[in-house]
Amino acid sequence: MAEAGTRHPGRNEPCHCGSGKKYKHCCLAKDEEAERAERAEHALQASAAQPAPPPEDEPAPRPTPPARPPVQPWKRTGQNARGARRITTPRKAG
Repeated sequence: MAEAGTRHPGRNEPCHCGSGKKYKHCCLAKDEEAERAERAEHALQASAAQPAPPPEDEPAPRPTPPARPPVQPWKRTGQNARGARRITTPRKAG
């Protein structure tokens, strides 16, 4: 999050360092890395400031059973939707 007085140039604007290059080819990666490090530092300080909650005496979660395939009585092996046997003879060619 940018501070109130700081303005970052757009990706295609000239770089703020005065190199004459576009910002995205010059200082964008360095600025993003600095912001990323700053956010990580703030997150680390925030997590250190809040003590971890005491562990509760909860039973271990039970493992979930494997998923069963849905029951579809209209899909029987060897029969079509109307219950008649499927024809397995090859089609005529030509």
